[in-house]
Amino acid sequence: MPVSRIHAVLPAPVQSVWKIVTSLENYAWRSDVKKIEIIGEKQFVEHTADGFATLFTVVVQEPYRRWEFDMENDNISGRWIGLFTPQGGQTEIDFTENVVAQKFFLKPFVKFYLKKQQARYLSDLRRAIEAKR
Repeated sequence: MPVSRIHAVLPAPVQSVWKIVTSLENYAWRSDVKKIEIIGEKQFVEHTADGFATLFTVVVQEPYRRWEFDMENDNISGRWIGLFTPQGGQTEIDFTENVVAQKFFLKPFVKFYLKKQQARYLSDLRRAIEAKR
């Protein structure tokens, strides 16, 4: 099971970072998401610009500390774990993805794909935080 992790300290209070990351209505800061469809209290679907859909099911939500969900689409399934730790007026984030390729031929590419997606996500998040300053 490929695992990918990003860790960073962001120049914003934990409440601000939490609000940006967990908002399912305000996702315009995400360059990889065209729309988010809320299915219920614990489920949502992210749609990419090219129409690819991923189902997310929230399994843990501890405000300002932990957000965890299962995810599944035609290519992967797995779990995303986001940890948020306040550090004065900054926030330490630790985001981990554990996934399994749904198709055998994708297995060699999953780790690279995750690293690329996480780098893009962190870059987008940094821009969103900067825009709020």
